[in-house]
Amino acid sequence: MPPSSASAKLVAPVVPPAVTPSSPLELPPGMKLHRFDSEFSSVIELGAKLCRQTEAGAMLLMLEGPTDWTELASRTEGLRLVIAADTSDELTGAEELGLATIVLSMQDSPVIEKLTQALLTGVAREILAPGAGVVVVYSGFEADTIDSISYIKLDDHLGRLTARDLRQLETSVPLETLKTVIDLGVEIGREGREGKPIGTMFVVGDTRKVLRHCQPAGYDPVKGHSRSERDLHDHRVREAVKEVAVLDGAFIVSPDGIVEKAAQIVDAPYKNLTLSKGLGARHWAGAAISKTTAAIAVVISQSSGTVRIFQNGEVMLRIEPLRQAMKWKDFEYEPPQAEVE
Repeated sequence: MPPSSASAKLVAPVVPPAVTPSSPLELPPGMKLHRFDSEFSSVIELGAKLCRQTEAGAMLLMLEGPTDWTELASRTEGLRLVIAADTSDELTGAEELGLATIVLSMQDSPVIEKLTQALLTGVAREILAPGAGVVVVYSGFEADTIDSISYIKLDDHLGRLTARDLRQLETSVPLETLKTVIDLGVEIGREGREGKPIGTMFVVGDTRKVLRHCQPAGYDPVKGHSRSERDLHDHRVREAVKEVAVLDGAFIVSPDGIVEKAAQIVDAPYKNLTLSKGLGARHWAGAAISKTTAAIAVVISQSSGTVRIFQNGEVMLRIEPLRQAMKWKDFEYEPPQAEVE
């Protein structure tokens, strides 16, 4: 069972629309119905019981195929039920009964990444309340078998911001660019590199003025590359940025999402700045450059993976990654020594 994050305020359960018996589902070719057998029924009832006892805001069910939605709704009556699956075909018939659905499109991803994405998408689409407790029912060990139940308390910002959050920032930087940079920062904070945490900073917008306060920390990995090779809207560029995020210094990003320079030392006046105890030089630099210019600084903490968004010298938003990716380890086994007679 994944560990819960810091405690959060629970919300009252939302009662889904009343359901009526439905006709048999017309499934896409090759798609199997997830039958409501005794094992599946027992896990659903346990999840619903935990949801009621903890007063969780929702029950999230991660399926690999459609099921008897009417029966499922009756077993979870009075609860906010959310269904997540890789494809829309696997959710056939769910929306018709008024059930909230999330399409993940992550067929080849580990279960923990799917779970994380489902929670993030639920918060972003306002299906799940940011501060709610959520009971998650899913296949944790064996494919096509619902065998795991987890209770997770969501932080105020789960690791991905909603558009509503970003609109609170009064900036000329386009919303899409901000979302792209912040999502990238969250991924770096959560994943690190080769299992080790990474701290870095992105300074977005007011590029000309920002560059007056920058000097190279050493080798600039984006120097000499074309605009298309520095465009953060490209998945390949974002993956490349993750690889070089271990270098000292900040990434300077234009309003249209182009990495203008990397590995930059940001040196702006620290006058009249106040930060919480424990924040280091990178956070002070982010606060200072956002105070001196009209830029937004996105700072990723190396120690915790926390992402802080600075504007006008202050922390405007703080994002805690849900958890580090789960890693499996082989058992360390030492065979017994043969007895010597």
